[in-house]
Amino acid sequence: MAVSFSPLHFKPSFSFSSSSLPKFSCSIRPAVILPGLGNNSGDYDKLRLILQKRYGVPSVVVKVSRIDWLRNAAGLLDPNYWRGTLRPRPVLDWYLNKTDEAIQEAKELAQGEALSLIGHSAGGWLARVYMEEFGISHISMLLTLGTPHLPPPKHLPGVIDQTRGLLNYVDKYCSKPGYNPELKYVCIAGRYIQGARLFSYSDANTIPAAASIANNQPAPELTIENSTSSSTNTPTFRARFVGQGYKQVCGESEVWGDGVVPEVSAHLEGAINVSFDGVYHSPVGSDDELRPWYGSPSILDQWVHHLLN
Repeated sequence: MAVSFSPLHFKPSFSFSSSSLPKFSCSIRPAVILPGLGNNSGDYDKLRLILQKRYGVPSVVVKVSRIDWLRNAAGLLDPNYWRGTLRPRPVLDWYLNKTDEAIQEAKELAQGEALSLIGHSAGGWLARVYMEEFGISHISMLLTLGTPHLPPPKHLPGVIDQTRGLLNYVDKYCSKPGYNPELKYVCIAGRYIQGARLFSYSDANTIPAAASIANNQPAPELTIENSTSSSTNTPTFRARFVGQGYKQVCGESEVWGDGVVPEVSAHLEGAINVSFDGVYHSPVGSDDELRPWYGSPSILDQWVHHLLN
């Protein structure tokens, strides 16, 4: 069962002076941060800095630029893409190789101890592919932030598998929590906005996920109002818009999620599943006070203990 928390309603203050830093053992596992689709390494600089200076967790971010993601277009040449049976390799070898480089760097910091992987969004299931392909002997934890772990339902009207089979592959071939008791899984979801049907009378008609959602940008704050009466129960345009994105991921639009990934898709059976209210999907478009994301200080403070145990 998932545990749900509300973010603390105060302005976090961090003064990274040596006298105010918490004292942690030098045996704390280093972490490797795997960026999500469309993100670059710089998006996680603040998260890396806070992990290091406030909590004593040395971290390495997989070196990814936004333009690197264009390499995925190579999948268009694979017949499996059009059949919806695409596999991670070779189309995502570039990401897996960059992940291995970051892990080798982190292993030097670990000095023979184990590592933690922190996968944001697609970085979470790519971490699972990495562990399946490269091994887990040096990894003791996978912590995912807003990762769509589950493939979308098949043969549901209006739902298109945007991963073209990749998540089906991960679900079928990548090991799940519990197969190795020495590898801990923590899956964190956000409850930032509840989606709504596109039309109140039917949810069968869908529109493609907008570019703003695909690029982790917040959807516009617009409201559709009845010309003759106003109702507080009328879904906003944003809720309808976001709901269509949720439906492409989990098959349902009227569910809670972080604005991009529905809560139900971000949890895995057998993992430690946690949900936080008011948490947005991405560092891009987030605000630590009004629109915190998973790595915002007040939210990080509530899940970082998993890295310290």
